[in-house]
Amino acid sequence: MVKSSVARSSRKALGAIGAFAAVALVLTGCVQNTEGTGGNANPTESAEISVTKSDTAAAMVPEEISSAGVLRVGTDATYAPNQYAGPDGQPVGWEVELVEAIGTKLDLDVEWSKEGFDQIIPKVTGGTLDMGSSSFSDTVERQKSVDFVDFYSAGLQFVRGVDVDPLPDSLCGLTIGAQATTTSDDYLMAASDECEANGEAPIDLVKKDGQDEATNDVVLGNTDYMLADSPIAQNSVLQASGKITLEGDVFDAAPYGLVFAKDTELTQAVQTAMQELMDEGTYEQILSNWGVQDGAVDEAVINGVS
Repeated sequence: MVKSSVARSSRKALGAIGAFAAVALVLTGCVQNTEGTGGNANPTESAEISVTKSDTAAAMVPEEISSAGVLRVGTDATYAPNQYAGPDGQPVGWEVELVEAIGTKLDLDVEWSKEGFDQIIPKVTGGTLDMGSSSFSDTVERQKSVDFVDFYSAGLQFVRGVDVDPLPDSLCGLTIGAQATTTSDDYLMAASDECEANGEAPIDLVKKDGQDEATNDVVLGNTDYMLADSPIAQNSVLQASGKITLEGDVFDAAPYGLVFAKDTELTQAVQTAMQELMDEGTYEQILSNWGVQDGAVDEAVINGVS
């Protein structure tokens, strides 16, 4: 376990390793998962999950969205098993399935828009997108511009090459990879600043635009260590055929949240739909099918971080 006094500053949660096996996702009243070929990038077993419209939640959807019948959702589909591009280029993953289930609850068709992570919040606040779903961490800073419906708890976790020594107590002077603009990036930059303030060598932080690139770097031995959100780190190890391993425990747990423009009725509608999925057991089943149930929560909360 890495010892550090660096506090969490923000989290994004994005990324994925290389090419993953196909997952079929169909949701027109049900979620259809087909069996994957191994690892947590795919559901662990075949399962069909029934989802029905919620009259209560659907009635809360703003008129301009309900009349259009479409929920426009932005995602950076590079972060397996949460969200990543399937063989047809469309987003798949456990967070994708949750959003599709919410769409059914709201009687809306989900229209996915693949975006760069840093473009999603501006497009939500600008009205181009109705919602953002890209493993966003709910933070006080982000709450200044958007609202969140929190639905999952994730932390950070290190990964290292199997032939690399375990992390020492200090990160100073180490070469560590991370996806740019994520919480992992923020955490490591703060830790590096702390190293320099204490007269030690800074972290050699290797930033990549996509989490898949950061993961491939540690798989190929270009970097010794990587920091990512816990479900992504764990899935990357499963997919890497013994070339990398988890390093230390999960730390700095924080909620994932779906992103909305401030003070829109859609936030309340999605919270209601998500809570129904939790209460009915559908939420837990989707997470269990993808092997990420350890981060499950019991309540969908609006802006739960303060």
